[in-house]
Amino acid sequence: MLVSEFDYDLPAELIAQHPAPERSASRLLHLSSSGSIEDLRMSDLPALVDRSDALVLNDTRVIKARLAGRKASGGRIELFVERIVGPREALALVRASHPPAAGSALVVGGELRVNVISREEDLYRVAFEEDVERVLERFGAVPLPPYIAHPPGEADAERYQTVYARVPGAVAAPTAGLHFDHALLAAIEARGAAVLRLTLHVGAGTFQPVRSDTVEGHRMHRERYSIPLQTKESLENRRVLAVGTTSLRALESCAASGQLQGETDLFIYPGFRFKVVQRLLTNFHLPKSTLLMLVSAFAGKERILEAYHHAIALRYRFFSYGDAMLIER
Repeated sequence: MLVSEFDYDLPAELIAQHPAPERSASRLLHLSSSGSIEDLRMSDLPALVDRSDALVLNDTRVIKARLAGRKASGGRIELFVERIVGPREALALVRASHPPAAGSALVVGGELRVNVISREEDLYRVAFEEDVERVLERFGAVPLPPYIAHPPGEADAERYQTVYARVPGAVAAPTAGLHFDHALLAAIEARGAAVLRLTLHVGAGTFQPVRSDTVEGHRMHRERYSIPLQTKESLENRRVLAVGTTSLRALESCAASGQLQGETDLFIYPGFRFKVVQRLLTNFHLPKSTLLMLVSAFAGKERILEAYHHAIALRYRFFSYGDAMLIER
C-alpha cells in the first residue's frame, strides 16, 4: 500500500489550537458499523453504552519532556526526553545545529550539566547530575505537538493531561481521554459499563512522520505498556470500547503476544485482524499518519475518509485539542 492513499486536504483553521472550554463539550462524530454518520456531543456518550460494555482508559501521565539549553561549547539545543531509563538516565531527542558527540556535555536550566553517553538510532542516551524526574518538573515544558503554534502555558499543563492520569512516563497525551471529566465517567459507570484502566507510555514516535513511500516500509517506535490482570479478566463477555489508539494497541499487543506487560511496536494498518476491540473512541488524525492507517484498518479506509470529509464540511476541530469520533468496527 502507498502512504499517499491515506491523504486528505485539511483547512489549517480546523487544526484546534486550544481545547474546548469544557472537556466533555467536544463534538462527537459517531460512525456506526453500517457506515451511517451521526453528529453528537461527548455528553451523549453515556447513552451509547450499557452493562454489556467495557470502557478501557490509558492512565499514563505526560511528563514535562522538553528542556531548552545549550551545548557546553555554546550552541543552543533542545532536549526532548523520550524515555526515562534510570533515576538519572534517559533516552532523548536532541535538536541542535550540529549533532552532539558522545562524551560531550549539554547544559539545561542555566547550570545543570547533562552528559551525552552514546547515540542509539534517532535517540541519545544522556546522564543527568540530578534525578531526571526532578529536573523535568523544575525546568521542563509540556511537550505540545508541533502543529500547536503557541508555547505551552499553565492551561496546557492541566488540559494536555487526562483527569485520570496516574503513571508518569508519556511524552504525548492519549488525546481521546482529554474529552472526559469526572462527571462524564460517573455517568458512564451509572449505565452499568465497566470502566477499566491500562498504561501505555506514548513515545516521541507518535510525532514522527512516515518517511517510507509504502505503508509496509514503515517501522514503529517501541512503547511500554502494562495491563492489570483484573482489566484483562473484566473484558470477558463484554463489548470492548478502547478510549484512544494507545489503549487499542496495548490490548491488541497483549492478545498477539500473551504478555500483560512489555514493549510494543505493533503497527496496525488495513489487513490487520483485530481480536479484542469492537469500538474505538479517538480524535481526528493527521494525513498520511500511522494513526489514520490504524482507524482505516478498524473501519475501512473509504468509510474513514468519507467521515473525515463530512467532519471537514461541518467544521469539526482536528488533532490533539480537537473533537472526537466513536467508531464501530
